[in-house]
Amino acid sequence: MRTVKRHTNALLRDLRENRVKWLMLLPAAIVVILMCYIPMGGIVLAFKEYNYHDGIFGSPWVAFKNFEYFFQSGKAWSVTRNTILYNLAFLFVNTFLQITCAILLSELAGKWFKRITQSVMFFPYFISWVVVGAFIYNMFNYEFGAVNTFLESLGLNPVDVYSNKAVWPFILIGVSAFKNVGYGTVMYLASIMNIDGQLYEAADLDGANMWQKIRYITLPGIRPTIVILFLLAIGTIMKGDFQMFWQVTGNNPMVLEVTDVIDTYVTRSLLQLQEFGMTSAAGLYQSVFSFLLVLLANKLVKKVEPDYALF
Repeated sequence: MRTVKRHTNALLRDLRENRVKWLMLLPAAIVVILMCYIPMGGIVLAFKEYNYHDGIFGSPWVAFKNFEYFFQSGKAWSVTRNTILYNLAFLFVNTFLQITCAILLSELAGKWFKRITQSVMFFPYFISWVVVGAFIYNMFNYEFGAVNTFLESLGLNPVDVYSNKAVWPFILIGVSAFKNVGYGTVMYLASIMNIDGQLYEAADLDGANMWQKIRYITLPGIRPTIVILFLLAIGTIMKGDFQMFWQVTGNNPMVLEVTDVIDTYVTRSLLQLQEFGMTSAAGLYQSVFSFLLVLLANKLVKKVEPDYALF
């Protein structure tokens, strides 16, 4: 009892002494509770046959039938494959471009030019996917798209991109890089700026060239940032960027085979079939798989570089 009372008094004293900080934290905590924790009650839908009359908690239990329905639908494997492969492609392509751009920016001498370049690269991150989708549509539309207009001006036949499944992986990887490379570049650039400048000075005295300084100073210096961002990305490898896949492709049925991911499949099933149980089961499968991947990736990192593990 004394121990509990002592800890309680310490907590109350901390709340009193840091009340301004706790008040500043309160709005964010409320948002997280309302948007992340309370909706977790809806997980039970994955194990129920939902109907409007009885509601979430009054609907009958069906055990794992919703999961069976999802995995026997013929779409589970294809949407899982697409989700994982796209996220792996986004992870490696975007990380490579982000690190490359960060290193190039760190080598720029002009401070104002560097700031302008950073701002220009960072700007696409704030552009809505709706705007990006409209831009892609106006670029590749068969009748009046800029690309086909240009091809016709050269006397070539137009290309129907919206029925050509082969080009869409490259388009999606390209728009993902367009939106996200600038944001990641800023984080890696901040990490590079924290590297001790004396290391570069010593390398100059030893006659090291730029590539040697990048290889032996810059890359090892930003390795903790790379590992942490990699682990965080692994946690979302089963989560497709719904806005990107839905808006950029326009939910085009002709290319769903290569563009349909778990999130778009769940949304389409919910809108068309109103399968609340199956869509909840798919979402739970997605979350559990992602959680296990984070645990596995963190365990592997802990064995190689214990200091860089998340926990």
